[in-house]
Amino acid sequence: MLDCIKIEDMNDKLEKALPASPQSGPYVVQVEEGREYRWCSCGLSANQPWCDGSHEGTPFEPIAFVAPLSAEFHMCGCKRSDNKPYCFGTCRGQHRTLDQR
Repeated sequence: MLDCIKIEDMNDKLEKALPASPQSGPYVVQVEEGREYRWCSCGLSANQPWCDGSHEGTPFEPIAFVAPLSAEFHMCGCKRSDNKPYCFGTCRGQHRTLDQR
């Protein structure tokens, strides 16, 4: 006998899905002012931290942003940052707060 799952139950499970976590810590990348980037939110891209379309069929979508300046950015590698797509030390227990000195 086959087990059946309701569509509603499947959607609930997908909403609670966690992304893959390709590395603990940030990807340090150079970005160019005015250029659009697509950060991988699923963790499956072979071109981390950027999206390569590997999210197809998952509940995840890339996060697009335009670099406000040319600089070195720390992009989240664990995919669990409180400020995606940027690394805030979530995976290392180093959450950044305003009162840290």
